[in-house]
Amino acid sequence: MARRALKDSPPTPPSWFTPKRYNHRPPPLYSNSIPYSLLISFSINSPFQLLSKIHSLRLSSISRVQVLFGCRENMLLMIFCVINMINYVDRGAIASNGVNGSLGTCTDSGICTSGSGIQGDFNLNNFQDGVLSSAFMVGLLVASPIFASLSKSHNPFRLIGVGLSVWTFAAAGCGSSFDFWSIAICRMLVGVGEASFISLAAPFIDDHAPAAQKTSWLATFYMCIPTGVALGYVYGGFVGNYLNWRYAFWGEAFLMLPFAVLGFVMKPLQLKGFSPIESKTPSTSIETAPPLIEDSEVSDINGCAVVRVEGVIARASDKGSESEGAFRILNRFSRFSEDMKVLLLDKVYVVNVLGYISYNFVIGAYSYWGPKAGYNIYHMNNADLLFGGITIICGIFGTLSGGLILDYMSATISNAFKILFGATFLGAMFCFSAFCFRSLYGFVVLFSVGELLVFATQAPVNYVCLHCVEPSLRPLSMAISTVSIHIFGDVPSSPLVGVLQDHINNWRETALILTSVLFLAAGIWFIGIFLSSVDTFNEEGENQASTVEKASMKPLLGENKNEMPDDSGEA
Repeated sequence: MARRALKDSPPTPPSWFTPKRYNHRPPPLYSNSIPYSLLISFSINSPFQLLSKIHSLRLSSISRVQVLFGCRENMLLMIFCVINMINYVDRGAIASNGVNGSLGTCTDSGICTSGSGIQGDFNLNNFQDGVLSSAFMVGLLVASPIFASLSKSHNPFRLIGVGLSVWTFAAAGCGSSFDFWSIAICRMLVGVGEASFISLAAPFIDDHAPAAQKTSWLATFYMCIPTGVALGYVYGGFVGNYLNWRYAFWGEAFLMLPFAVLGFVMKPLQLKGFSPIESKTPSTSIETAPPLIEDSEVSDINGCAVVRVEGVIARASDKGSESEGAFRILNRFSRFSEDMKVLLLDKVYVVNVLGYISYNFVIGAYSYWGPKAGYNIYHMNNADLLFGGITIICGIFGTLSGGLILDYMSATISNAFKILFGATFLGAMFCFSAFCFRSLYGFVVLFSVGELLVFATQAPVNYVCLHCVEPSLRPLSMAISTVSIHIFGDVPSSPLVGVLQDHINNWRETALILTSVLFLAAGIWFIGIFLSSVDTFNEEGENQASTVEKASMKPLLGENKNEMPDDSGEA
């Protein structure tokens, strides 16, 4: 009777067992656990029931419980921002005077000065020096689609760990290089390491950011680009002048090493839109089973196991594993081709990337030719410092403001295109007017406002890349976007502007023609406002959550049914 009374009126659970619901979307779970929303919806009446539920979820360690209940979003953002900043510190360091250096010179009187930095030690001409600054693009362009494709079948954090390990090894190799080709190969490998991080970091941030702050988090991440380059100038100049340019690369490798190790030891988090990566056992050609028929014969013919059972022959060749490997490679290539077709047929994605290419064409040429153009037009003595300072300040505040404005407007693809058009068009007007001014002070004020507006596009343009495609295509979307803006944007812009200047021989006119390309970018993004767009991130997320929740609840209902007869029997 006492047991029946307890069942009829269960005791009130303590406050520390009361399940709590959260308004924000929780982080993805470990691959072999069920959705967090289902876990917190359990009605837990006793500590023993809590332990049984945890056991049924196959949570074998306390660390996994911490993954479920802990809040690691801010830490994840911080880790990615530091990695991104170190990556761009390397980009700025190799371009600094302390690391890059200069060739030795001799005067007519026979007085010679020795060279400094990479260029002086290896006696590089300007063409070879330019190759080193862009050699990372080779590895980045080749490896970005590969890492994006592998993220569908491998743990993304492990891929980032592999990529950052390559980056660390390559950075240390740059410091230990002995000629042009050795350092050029290491610079290419730096791009391979960067590829794993660039294509996967933004989707991770997008998954774990609070719903109302997604673009602000992306803005924080991309703000590290101008900040990292600026710190790279200072870091490279300081280390190169007071120690040696090789120590700059060794220091970068030392800073990146802990994050490379973290990629291997950190508990894996699942990207949204990807099926859980279950543990797989190696498959064999013949499955062992108890013999059902005694009349069988086993023989070895030409390295193949032949089993004869009542006239039926089964062959298992050693070549089976090779054929399986070839089939997997072919299957991945076919899947990659299908994904590329989906991206190229997505009008919203294509328009966004085309506008991004035009935008990056101008920004890349600004960063390379800006100081020289400012020196020739306004006769600046400190053109490097002035342009660098404007870029740092406007890059930080502009990038953050773009993300905050989009969050304030409600982050949608249509609103992102409105910001892209408005900020780029107004920024182009201010920059164009700046180069028309004869006064240096007028130029500085107008150009600063223009760059502030132009940098506000960083968060919205990447938001569109992430949300106009299905979640499973986001790594490939970011990879192809990065590859495209470099191949067709900043890589060809610098030499093309140089050819234009050689033809016109007027830096003011050259700068005005270059700035007018920003109007083209604004026009392309203006078209995106009127395109029919659906945020597939939320759409697929709801479908996936409901499907997984239904599939996960069946065993629990079945378990309850099995328990009921026992209870009635005991009663």
